[in-house]
Amino acid sequence: MFNRLKYILVLLLSALAGLAFAQSPTNPNYPNQQRANFNRDTATSTTKKLTGDQEIDEERRKEEGSRDSVVFTSKFIRVTNERLLSDSTQVFPLDTGLTNFENYSPLYQPRSPKIGLGNLGLPERSLLFEPSRTIGFDVGQHFLDAYLFTPQDVQYYKARVAYTNLSLYTSGTKEQIFKAIHTQNVNPQLNVGFNLNFMGSKGFYPQQAGGDLNAAFFTWYESKSKRYNLLANLIFNNLKAPEGGSILNDSVFTSPQGTYTTAANQPVRLYNSSDNIRNNGFYLKQFYYIGKIDSLKKGADKSKILPTQRVAYTFYYNTSKYKFFQNEPDTYNVFPDYYYSSTFSKDSLTVLHLQNTFAYSFYLRSKSVSFVKNEVKLDLSLVQDYYHYKQYVTDTTVNNTFGQVVQQDKKQDQSFQNITLKAKAGYRFSDRIMLDLDFQQIAQGRNFGDYLYDAKVTLAGNNKTGKIILEGYSQNSSPPLVYTDWISNHYIFHNSFSNQKTTSLSFNYINNALQLDLKAEYFLIANYLYFTAQPNGIDATPAQLHSDINLLKISLGKNLVWRRWHFDNYIVYQKTDYQSTLRTPEVYAYSNLYYSKLLFDVLHSSFGMSVRYNTPYVAPSYAVGLGQFYNSSPNMTFSSYPVASVYLKATLIRTNLFFQYNYANQGLLSKGYYMVNRYPGPNSMLVIGVSWSFYN
Repeated sequence: MFNRLKYILVLLLSALAGLAFAQSPTNPNYPNQQRANFNRDTATSTTKKLTGDQEIDEERRKEEGSRDSVVFTSKFIRVTNERLLSDSTQVFPLDTGLTNFENYSPLYQPRSPKIGLGNLGLPERSLLFEPSRTIGFDVGQHFLDAYLFTPQDVQYYKARVAYTNLSLYTSGTKEQIFKAIHTQNVNPQLNVGFNLNFMGSKGFYPQQAGGDLNAAFFTWYESKSKRYNLLANLIFNNLKAPEGGSILNDSVFTSPQGTYTTAANQPVRLYNSSDNIRNNGFYLKQFYYIGKIDSLKKGADKSKILPTQRVAYTFYYNTSKYKFFQNEPDTYNVFPDYYYSSTFSKDSLTVLHLQNTFAYSFYLRSKSVSFVKNEVKLDLSLVQDYYHYKQYVTDTTVNNTFGQVVQQDKKQDQSFQNITLKAKAGYRFSDRIMLDLDFQQIAQGRNFGDYLYDAKVTLAGNNKTGKIILEGYSQNSSPPLVYTDWISNHYIFHNSFSNQKTTSLSFNYINNALQLDLKAEYFLIANYLYFTAQPNGIDATPAQLHSDINLLKISLGKNLVWRRWHFDNYIVYQKTDYQSTLRTPEVYAYSNLYYSKLLFDVLHSSFGMSVRYNTPYVAPSYAVGLGQFYNSSPNMTFSSYPVASVYLKATLIRTNLFFQYNYANQGLLSKGYYMVNRYPGPNSMLVIGVSWSFYN
């Protein structure tokens, strides 16, 4: 049937093309284009009869003069990122499959779920315990990190043809995400491109209309000799999130039938308050291979260029600005207090970050590179970080020679730098046994003493036996700025806290043949930093627990396949001896059951249902104007129900498409659910997603 439609379409296009040429026999834009004699009367013309030899010569001429017809596909595109280029040059085929396509939201990724204030674009944090493994200066404002685009998110391409991908995920005005990627090679050595992301969501309740913009321009240059590489990107982020201060009706899902009003009519505590984060940066990395260059699996999709020595320089310039705006009275006591104005806030923090990194790498391996074995590698680097931050509160009016001038009231102005020493060492006994060490130590500066020491051993068998990864790390990190020195209209903190120390051991077994992933992690946390409130209070304030926290985290991923049926599962168990302080659910589970089939010989499709569930836990509250989730008092524990979504997804040639009904079981067990105190989760909605790819 598809072929018949294709033939009919070709005939129609041919007829239209003939009609067009009949009206315009010449094309002034292409004067050298070969054209037929359209003035000829085909009804009365005669054709000269050719002999057998002349017919053979004519067919040979047509064959030799014909142009090759090439259908461009994803095979002409190779992709990589900065992490994959850290010790060699390697590229991979472009992934155009349907795996995880329906999980478009950064809040509901199966293995990294988050909780938030409702829909996309609003403040969020991780549902599970996911510690940060960074050291050095940290502002501590991470409530919109899920929507931030960073230099590490940039992908770099080798494109034999121009590649464009357009993606749209929409549920009308409730949620909308648009993403555009375009890249092309200017010449075989130089690739350029850009990313453009828009996200806008009106939400279900008042004061949920957030909007985000991410833009990135990137380039990758590789010399003809394969020795010199340059990666560069220019990134812009503008994240806007309204602050509603939560809804007033605490019994919105338990009210008797007939008294419940629509979500859009639910009153909230604030109507003219918002957050805005702007994060812009320029990133440049250059590296040069010295000495002999080896190639691994040359010509394959996953080929590598392996250096024996390498020098690298990285430059990073970033400016971040955090703003909170309030222009209304605090009628419902959302804020604990005020220091400058009871009805107006214009708090801001500006951070300038300048980084220079110098690195040298040395590799020693056996002569045979059919597969890498007996390889020793050593990476040494020196990182210089310069920071300058300023913090402002409400506007003030001052008099000068030109009259009255309105300017911001500056409260902090600090500059400092850190010098960090980094070293990575690795030994690959064979393609089955590998040892990796990573050391990071701040040797001078404001955050002197911070460190991260990591060790990893990989024991790999064949495809059936899988591999085991043993890892352990120790981290010592300084308190973020928001914990120690913070001045705003509603929150002022001047504290002296000890460094938080985290020690972790993990065991990870991965078997691709069995589609099995088992990981057990143990964490010992000393001097844990968190935000809490006084008894029966709303004054979120930083605190430090001086007892050690023990936490065990076990995660299991297992996919089952029977004929065309697929059953993907991921479950996490967490247990801590300070559940009242470190508030996460004990159990989280994600399951995805779907049926795959090829329709009409061209349409790869899957129909299924996914379910998310976590056990009840003491929900955190959210501090407006501070951007922090905190342990409130009294404690609130909400009932927990599965959240199910049904979907249909398919791919046709260069287009992926899905229809998904989120929270399809709303009303079956409850009217809705909470994950943060007083902030209900999103209602059910129909989402349509489309991803188009173009190769030309």
